[in-house]
Amino acid sequence: MTFFIAAAGTGGHVYPGLSVGEALIDLGVPQENIVYVGGDRLEARVYPSEGYRFVRVEIAGLKRSFTLDNARLPRVVLRARSRIADEITAAGAKVVLGMGGYVTIPAALAARKQRVAFFNAEQNAEAGLANKLTARWARASFVSFPRTGGLPRGTWVGNPVRRAFHSFDRKTLRAQALRRYELTDHTPVIGVFGGSLGAGPINEAVTAMAQAWNGPEIQIVHLTGSEHIAALEHRPAADSVTWRRRGFEDRMDLFFAAVDVVVSRAGGAVAELTATGTPAILVPGQFGSGGHQSSNARFLEEAGTAVVVGEGELDELSKVVVDLVTDPEQLAAMTAATRDIAKPDAARTIARIMIEAAADGPADEPS
Repeated sequence: MTFFIAAAGTGGHVYPGLSVGEALIDLGVPQENIVYVGGDRLEARVYPSEGYRFVRVEIAGLKRSFTLDNARLPRVVLRARSRIADEITAAGAKVVLGMGGYVTIPAALAARKQRVAFFNAEQNAEAGLANKLTARWARASFVSFPRTGGLPRGTWVGNPVRRAFHSFDRKTLRAQALRRYELTDHTPVIGVFGGSLGAGPINEAVTAMAQAWNGPEIQIVHLTGSEHIAALEHRPAADSVTWRRRGFEDRMDLFFAAVDVVVSRAGGAVAELTATGTPAILVPGQFGSGGHQSSNARFLEEAGTAVVVGEGELDELSKVVVDLVTDPEQLAAMTAATRDIAKPDAARTIARIMIEAAADGPADEPS
């Protein structure tokens, strides 16, 4: 049996999609029976490099302001639907999973046309437009939060994370992680990452904090993003700050094992924060659909696992960091609070349901 996973755009869609593919393999599905569908962005590099078959289609998003580009959308969607439908037939696929984002719409239409089971997965606390539209055809909508706006019948399974986070153990990995970044034990470690779309404001704020720091001794592991590392790697820091900078990290399990607090955006990375029990200072970005990062950040703050700092408040970052690193009881409480919302087995849960659907046979006649 063959499975299609449609995931494109940012890492918040692409890496959860990759996690489901890993889980399918772990449950006995041959890798050659997993096909990814997307456009020409991050997904076009990630999936082929991981050894998966990748079907590239033209995709485009709805512009929120009036533009002639929107007039092209129906034609683009129909072409993509036809291409995906042909690939489904050729591969004998039984199940299609859409991870949200624009490619989910033609994937859902193709699955409906070919009468194969369709599911969608939402990574955010406020569902994106694509998942809201396609939920009507989905056997189930998998959601990452107990309450997800726009998908009232969503099934809470959590947001899929990579294999390394399924049984994450900070104590076991800590010594190796500290060696990786040349850090010392018993001094607080602040982890920083902003994601490919939104690293700029966080990078600037952390740089200012590191240079003007007048609090207790700290260590910073700063994942700047590949495009920003050259501008930041030689900046000086205050004497009481050890500042390690990397453009990219392919061992995020070691990153999380090394750090005590994370400063980050509030996109798909929140799943790794909860899976690892890491207290967070979240700086929600205002890009994307429906202000989803603000919804994600608000949920984690209400759950007691994070402090939210708006972009306009980043000049207060040093104070927020000092308050946290000097209050071990609050950090312990934030870590404990993640146990109520962490679902590190999300990818396997989704994969099991997909396998069961494939065994059930063709989907019901679409309405």
